[in-house]
Amino acid sequence: MTETYAVRDKARQLINIIGEAEASQRGYMLTRDRQFLVPYRTAAAQIDTYVSSLLEMAADDPAQTARVRSITGDIAGKMAEMERVVQLVATQRQEEAQTLTDTGMGARMMGEVRDTLEAFIGEENQKLAVRNDAIDQSRLWLVGTIIAALAAAVCLGYALMSRTQKQVSSMAQRNRGLINQNEALEAEVAERTRAIDDARAHAERERQRVEALLQDTSHRIGNSLATVSSLLALQLMRTRSEEVRVALEAARLRVHAIASAHRRLRLGDDMESASAEEFLSAVLEDISITQSDSERITIEGKIDPIEVSSRDATTLGILVGEFVTNALKHAFPDGRKGHVEVALFRNDAGVPTLTVRDTGVGLPEGKGEGGLGSVIIKQLSSQFGGEPIYTSEPGNGVIVVVAMPALVQAPTHAAAE
Repeated sequence: MTETYAVRDKARQLINIIGEAEASQRGYMLTRDRQFLVPYRTAAAQIDTYVSSLLEMAADDPAQTARVRSITGDIAGKMAEMERVVQLVATQRQEEAQTLTDTGMGARMMGEVRDTLEAFIGEENQKLAVRNDAIDQSRLWLVGTIIAALAAAVCLGYALMSRTQKQVSSMAQRNRGLINQNEALEAEVAERTRAIDDARAHAERERQRVEALLQDTSHRIGNSLATVSSLLALQLMRTRSEEVRVALEAARLRVHAIASAHRRLRLGDDMESASAEEFLSAVLEDISITQSDSERITIEGKIDPIEVSSRDATTLGILVGEFVTNALKHAFPDGRKGHVEVALFRNDAGVPTLTVRDTGVGLPEGKGEGGLGSVIIKQLSSQFGGEPIYTSEPGNGVIVVVAMPALVQAPTHAAAE
């Protein structure tokens, strides 16, 4: 089973390393930034080693070996296409590189490689299932053997007790029989204890594996969105129109907030809840680090240790990011310094309540929030059964309060115990 896990992980690593090479090559083609060539060259140099290792590990399974060999040509073709694109871009032949990419041949070869490797991994998963079934059968046989041995021991003890009753030293023989039974019971308890410990260890390993997969998925989503944010930043640097720059900066901040919400999500031991204090504090830290005026505008979080469901955690992080982004965009014009404070607590009725306070210029006289950010905030707030309430005095900043009665709160660890 250990070898099967290793083969399956090696196939997954091969998919990841090819995907990393493809992503770096595409980043270089789009931006002409030579920094993308470092991960591309590193990944490309490792692909043949991964393929050779996978063939060696699957050598005892002809069908799996045939699967891997069937895609070596596609892998070589895909790598040749990517190398050709890199060379064309390096020689200022961007249009030829784009034309080569648009043929779709590389995408088809990549699709064949991914499908074949997924089928390979699926076959290994089936092997694991069959072997787990065999282990379960062995456990059943072992339990049956133990029961039969205990039954035989009981019969033997009964026969011994019957015989010793006819002898003068019946009391001594009866005590010996009790001792034998006690030893048998202790052996049974020890065996069952070992079985329980093994089952608990297996369950813990599976939990850790599932947690790692979930964390990896969230991190990959966050990294993909961070890439989008970087591309928007590159476009922002090349745009001269102030209106377009404002729109691109707003889009970049929103995408970065969503990426941060995914990357910073850490589930609890039950895999169904997350700490709002830990999660939102990390999101605010990310926003503070990435915003261009971190010395002029400070961001502070006052988050109570509220446990929320994993389903609502990401949405809550996006809502907080939208509030802070709006404050950074509108509250401090003309180089004005200020402070943004985000708080999450339970009000007197026990309802989770989110407040965002800034020391900016406040809302214009007679004008409410009506932009895209306001629409997004209203929609996200409505998912928690709330509606944002704005309080503002010109020159004294804005206070926004959102009561969230529909926010699903997970029980605290102490209550669960």
